[in-house]
Amino acid sequence: MRILMSGAGGALGRATVPALVKAGHEVRALGRGPREGGDSRWFPGERVKDAVRGCDAVLLLPERRADPAAARALVAAACGAGVPHLLRVAAPATGRERRRREDAERVVRSSGLGWTLVRHSHLHQSLDLLLRQWAASPVLPVDPSLPWQPVDAREVAGYLTGLLAGEPRRAALAYGGPEVLSTSELVRTWLRARGLRRLCPRVRYPGKAAAEQRAGWLMVRNAPLGTLGWREWLTPAAELSDDFAEEHTASPTSPANQPERDPDVRVYGGDEGYQRQTRA
Repeated sequence: MRILMSGAGGALGRATVPALVKAGHEVRALGRGPREGGDSRWFPGERVKDAVRGCDAVLLLPERRADPAAARALVAAACGAGVPHLLRVAAPATGRERRRREDAERVVRSSGLGWTLVRHSHLHQSLDLLLRQWAASPVLPVDPSLPWQPVDAREVAGYLTGLLAGEPRRAALAYGGPEVLSTSELVRTWLRARGLRRLCPRVRYPGKAAAEQRAGWLMVRNAPLGTLGWREWLTPAAELSDDFAEEHTASPTSPANQPERDPDVRVYGGDEGYQRQTRA
């Protein structure tokens, strides 16, 4: 399949491009990006009609500085090209941002094309970046009443790749993390993993956005969930290299590879002159 993406430079986009390429798809990316090399072919925003021509699907990913007009232009270009599948992905949103997301989803629903909507919970990668910014201060206030359900961007990317391989669902779907954490748990685990110490007084975040999150509006329920938790993502198990495995693998004649037999039988290293010592 040939797939056009917007938001390819974001946290989710950087995980999704290689997932799509690995699955055998041709990826085009819309927006500012590298002109040559990489796993995708980049098109500037003003060439949206050229970018969408001949595509089998359009994938609209979240962007930090989303341009509603550009998103509408992309949907219009997809309609003009008769693209079979529009897949729009939305990050967690509250307040005014949530209303913008709902407006953008209505544009996709009313496009006349096959469509699928996906909302995911907070990404590990985005929360890590946010906490790095907060930790610039020696004091890091936390509101323990706010729930978080972080998920790995690579797992979301795998889910989206599977959806693109199928027919448009014409439904709003969700994908979340495997666990729900309070802000205290989230921050404490992050500080420990990063080897940092900060003063973390308990506060109650003000505003409507915090109230909506406190009420659980951003939680994903009755939907597919990832498997990689926050702690596991922050402290991944070390992977052994092939060289390490080769150096630490016992040889065929090593005692470690010899079966247990009668203690009086000669077994070690094929040395016919050796007998295991037995007690008198």
